Amino acid sequence: MIKIERRIAYFSMEIGFDSKVPTYSGGLGILAGDTIKSCADLKVPLVAVTLLYKKGYFDQALDAQGNQKESACLWEPSDFLRPLAAKIQVKIEGRTVVVQAWQYMVQGIGGYRIPIIFLDTDLAENSEYDRSLSYYLYGGDEKHRLAQEIILGIGGVRMLKELNYHRISRYHMNEGHASLLTLELLAQRTKEGSHWDVDGVKRMCAFTTHTPVPAGHDKFSYDLVHGLLNDYIPLDVLKKYGGEERLNMTLLALNLSHYVNGVAKKHGEVSQEMFPGYHIDSITNGVHSLTWVGDSFTKLFDARISGWQHDPFSLRYALSIPREAVWQAHVEAKRTLIEYVNAHTDAQMDLDVMTIGFARRATAYKRADLVFYDIDRLKTIAQQTGKLQFIFSGKAHPRDWPGKELIKKIYAMSASLKDHVKIAYLKNYDMELAKMLISGVDLWLNTPRKPKEASGSSGMKAAHNGVPSLSILDGWWIEGCIEDFTGWSIGSAEDAESNDEQDARFLYEKLEKVIIPSYYTNRTHWIDIMRHSIAINASFFNTHRMVQQYVLNAYSY
Repeated sequence: MIKIERRIAYFSMEIGFDSKVPTYSGGLGILAGDTIKSCADLKVPLVAVTLLYKKGYFDQALDAQGNQKESACLWEPSDFLRPLAAKIQVKIEGRTVVVQAWQYMVQGIGGYRIPIIFLDTDLAENSEYDRSLSYYLYGGDEKHRLAQEIILGIGGVRMLKELNYHRISRYHMNEGHASLLTLELLAQRTKEGSHWDVDGVKRMCAFTTHTPVPAGHDKFSYDLVHGLLNDYIPLDVLKKYGGEERLNMTLLALNLSHYVNGVAKKHGEVSQEMFPGYHIDSITNGVHSLTWVGDSFTKLFDARISGWQHDPFSLRYALSIPREAVWQAHVEAKRTLIEYVNAHTDAQMDLDVMTIGFARRATAYKRADLVFYDIDRLKTIAQQTGKLQFIFSGKAHPRDWPGKELIKKIYAMSASLKDHVKIAYLKNYDMELAKMLISGVDLWLNTPRKPKEASGSSGMKAAHNGVPSLSILDGWWIEGCIEDFTGWSIGSAEDAESNDEQDARFLYEKLEKVIIPSYYTNRTHWIDIMRHSIAINASFFNTHRMVQQYVLNAYSY
């Protein structure tokens, strides 16, 4: 029986496993999906829990000036998920909210399957407001967010029990959104009149934090918490474990978990400084190799590296693949991308021009516009050192106005630079488009403002396709960058915070003096960097290695 053997419950606000199932917005959800896929490949006895978003995150439309308009995702859950008969109830503002479940089975390479349980409140017996909790990911106000997190944490634990998952001994919270599950475990394990079984709950819980800045952690006023949960947990208990002034979801998870980790070595250090009273380990993120290797490199690896799909560490043998074979696989992936770009935009890009990719959530700290800091310098580099073209993509959260302005700025740059540097912005960034981008560009650019990049994983995906990175030394790139060997750095690891002018200068200098000359005039060296990206970075920064670390450090019994 599938249910009986499950020992680990993995909770995440979003899970992305297929672009046709829009229950994710970006990195957190994709990481969750990749984690589950590797658990299936490695036969880790896990069940995953998330929410069902019947209108998804949102579909993005962009007009001629780059103005973003959002609309509901059109998808039918029954096309992909199986409804389950089980239902549970939670109380929100004193109302009984009925929750049902849907299930999707992730099948690993060897046939082992892991269930993802999707929680759904869009039922006739619920009020319109309660039904709306299953509509959008990250939609609504603070009250709406807290209500969704009640469904995920409290409702998720109850649903697993209702579905007869009685042998769960570890609850893994992927970010603080799920930390209310600790309260439900406390309530279930504490008999009336006895002491709260905090130690028992801590032994059962593990917590992964992804947020390196204080403002990014969910916090709710106790008035709001009491309004939604009433006397579900006494206020003195909430304040003892969740913070005196506001309910801090990260603090709640920290206080009620036996194992806590950040998602890169640097992020672990930053988190330790933010929460000095706790021991915070680090397990650097990875990506699911089989998911993110493009078609041309899949064929190449299948022919040259036996067993790589089962054992991504064997990608280290990419060093022995002939250079010409690596280059031909890359050209095939690049041709697919350029044809897509030219079919969907008026950029008229060229296959033989160095192509730089930048795609992630459109928000200010990611600094998608850093490369345009000095337009005249960029023009000069493109004219005198070597031709350049850029492909951008990414959604701005509907309420992130600076993020939306960033998209408009890139559109404006595309128009003003069209005679010097070709620029395309691809709408509706999703898993399918991401795979085409990270495998088809020549160079992956990442310019986050320090220290806000907890880990980052797009560069890991690029490395799996032999695409090197040019990146700020933050998150995973501190560990992955061997200068002029696996890629290139912008600035120094010693710089605690980012400076736009200084970072732009580093970026231009690397492009002008090192990267573009190497691409156009020293192809042998360039292909060696591609092979090193696969052999050194792809072989390590994958979720197989990451999951094995979680099993040893967080899930061991």
